[in-house]
Amino acid sequence: MTELGVVPRGRTLLKPNVVSAGPIFEHAFTRPEFIEGVLLALRDRDQGAMTELAVGERSGITIPTRYAFEAAGYEPMLRRTGARAYYFEEEPQVEIPLTHASRLRDFVFTPAPVAAADFFVNCPKFKAHPWTTVTFSLKAYIGIQDDRHRLIDHDHGLNQKIRDLQYVVQPQLICIDAIVAGEARMLTPRPKRLNLILMGNNQVAFDSVCSHVMGVDPQSVEHIRRVAEEGFGPLDLDAIEIGGDVPLEEARARAQGFQVGLERVEKYFEGSHITAYAGPPPESERTSYCWGGCPGAIEEAIEILRAYDAQCDEKLPRLHVVFGAYQGPIAAGPGEKVIFIGDCAEYEGQIGDKLVQIRNKYQPRSTRDPRTAKHDDIYAKMARVMKKLHTTRHDQVVRFEGCPVSVAEQVLALAELGGLDNPYFDRRNAWQFTKGYLSWRAATTAKRLRGEPYQRSRPAARGAARVEEDPRRDG
Repeated sequence: MTELGVVPRGRTLLKPNVVSAGPIFEHAFTRPEFIEGVLLALRDRDQGAMTELAVGERSGITIPTRYAFEAAGYEPMLRRTGARAYYFEEEPQVEIPLTHASRLRDFVFTPAPVAAADFFVNCPKFKAHPWTTVTFSLKAYIGIQDDRHRLIDHDHGLNQKIRDLQYVVQPQLICIDAIVAGEARMLTPRPKRLNLILMGNNQVAFDSVCSHVMGVDPQSVEHIRRVAEEGFGPLDLDAIEIGGDVPLEEARARAQGFQVGLERVEKYFEGSHITAYAGPPPESERTSYCWGGCPGAIEEAIEILRAYDAQCDEKLPRLHVVFGAYQGPIAAGPGEKVIFIGDCAEYEGQIGDKLVQIRNKYQPRSTRDPRTAKHDDIYAKMARVMKKLHTTRHDQVVRFEGCPVSVAEQVLALAELGGLDNPYFDRRNAWQFTKGYLSWRAATTAKRLRGEPYQRSRPAARGAARVEEDPRRDG
């Protein structure tokens, strides 16, 4: 921090990556001892200008952030450091206008603590990702939205969404936990010990260096390239000042052979009881595959179930899953379910002895208004999935609607279809999960009774999210 000239001030907010936590998600989150070290260092560097020190996040797969913090071991760490906790799904949401030419939307929502932060610290986990190749500092910005806003545009426009979120706030400090990194997956990654901590003060430069450590060309990672093209920072190593006690070549050597997770769904399920078929998203989007939506979600879903139930692959019946506008044969035998996933699923052809027509239900982005987005909690998803499977139990063809159909919904559906052990029904975690859920609902109800608004607008987007004129100064 001294080398980078970092001095915290005002409302200082640290965002970790706690997408999920618990026994099967052991390597998915930023470790609490790592966060504690950063918090204590911020206190050491405080020159009397810091008015608040807080940690804030929104966990994924519809898990209450309170539960994830407890499962990750954050609560004792927060008490020791005196840092305040913000659970972003419980906070008012602030509308941030966007004006850049390439934007997907004219505004996005972010929790009030993010919008109000004077000094923002991003502390992600060093991991691969099945939707975006890698997840470092830029990708972690999905966590600065609550679920109802996060899932909007979490589809084939995901890389543009990540780019747009950079206009909300830029971190003055980035510290990534690469001590035990995560290979191949995002929620249930395979551990790879690197014994590294990387720090910096510019997200594009930082993600570029992390990519080189992992053995990935940052130009090939769409969201990193898009953010660089917006002028947020340099990709070229020659324009980045790199220091530290581990040379870049040594860091690369430690990560040699690092497995990334970007793999089409058809290839991913080869050799399993699931056969996948994928067509393109709607033509108007001009993409050939939905890297940011339902196909990646089912890959994460099956990995969660495999981690939770060792007999997952043996228990699963023969299934066929279809995404996008697929044209071609579906080789489903008698009694083998064919599941069409997502609003943009489209098909016309023979399945068994029946002619099947699945119509595209995709709605253009302009019809999805973030101002009226509703939260859909895990119990609502459970009810919806169970009802769908019950009403179609005698049908060979099943359609799940949504854009996207979330990881949580696909976990629930696959667990029910295969008679698998379901992590959402784990009695060992039931009390913690229920306590986290009820505390979340109680907190939001109390705020409504006090008359606090759910969401409000901010006059102008934060425009200071730009690289300095001399990119060499950005670490």
